[in-house]
Amino acid sequence: MGEPPALADAVLDWYEVCARDLPWRDPRVSPWAVLVSEIMLQQTPVNRVLPVWHEWTDRWPTPAMLAAEPAGEAVRMWGRLGYPRRALRLHQTAVAVTQRHGGAIPGDVDELLRLPGVGTYTARAVAAFAFRQRHAVIDVNVRRFVSRAIDGRDDQRTATSRRDLERVESLLPMDPQTAARVSAAFMELGALVCVARSPHCDACPVTEDCAWQRAGRPPADGPPRRPQGYAGTDRQVRGRLLAVLREAPGPVRHELLDATWDEPVQRGRALEGLLADGLAMLVAPGVYALPGHRAI
Repeated sequence: MGEPPALADAVLDWYEVCARDLPWRDPRVSPWAVLVSEIMLQQTPVNRVLPVWHEWTDRWPTPAMLAAEPAGEAVRMWGRLGYPRRALRLHQTAVAVTQRHGGAIPGDVDELLRLPGVGTYTARAVAAFAFRQRHAVIDVNVRRFVSRAIDGRDDQRTATSRRDLERVESLLPMDPQTAARVSAAFMELGALVCVARSPHCDACPVTEDCAWQRAGRPPADGPPRRPQGYAGTDRQVRGRLLAVLREAPGPVRHELLDATWDEPVQRGRALEGLLADGLAMLVAPGVYALPGHRAI
C-alpha cells in the first residue's frame, strides 16, 4: 500500500459514497446517543440494534432521565438484544455521568474510561464519533482491514494491543474531524467489504494496492473461529427466564419461571446466574423481579 494519507483518502472517498445512513452518525445526535449505540453494537448486528436504539433514545434522551429510573427498566427496554448485562452497564454509566459530570458525557478518553463498563474501544469510539477527536478506534473489522491492506496477512484476533493502536493512529490524518471520519470509514469498509469470509475485493477502493491481495490472499493463521452455539445452553435458559421477568407487569412466582425450561438443574443454575449478575432479584421467598423492584 502507498503512503498512509493515500490509504485514508481512498477509504474516505469510498465512505462518502457508500456508507450506510445510520442515525447515530448524524452530527446532530448527542454524545449520549452515540455511547448508547456503541454499547448496543457490541457483538450485535446493526439491523437488530436500530429499533432498540430508537426506543431507548426516545424514552431516555439524556443520561439523567435513565438514571432516574430503576435498573430493571433498562433491562426491560433492552428486550431481546442479547447480552443484557450491557443494559445494566448503561444504567450504571447514566448514574455515574449524572453524579460526576452534571449529566453530560465527558469528551476526554481518560474520563470515559472511568465510566462503568467503558473499555478502550468504547472510550475511543465515543471520543472520535461524538466529539470528532483524533483517536485510533479499533474493532475486529478495522484490525482485519488494516492487517490485510498493509501487512498482507489476515488478522482475525479480537484483542487490541498498544502496537495496534499506534499502527492505526499513524494512518489517520492530523486534522481531528477528518481523522474521526476516517476512523468510521475504516470500520465501515471492514464491516461491508473487507469481511472475514468471502471479502468483496472487487468493491474495495484499495484493492490494487492491497498487500494481502498481492500476496495471493493467504488464509489466517491458526484454526478458524467458530461461532458460539446457543440452543440448549445456559445462555438460552437465561434468556427465557429473563423474558418472563421482562414481560411481567410485576414480580413473578417461581412456578412461571419453572415452566420456561424442563431441566431443573440447568434452570436453577441459569437463575442463580441472573441473580449473581444483578439482572434479577429475589423480592420474597420464591418470588422474583427485575432489579430495582421493592421487596414485598
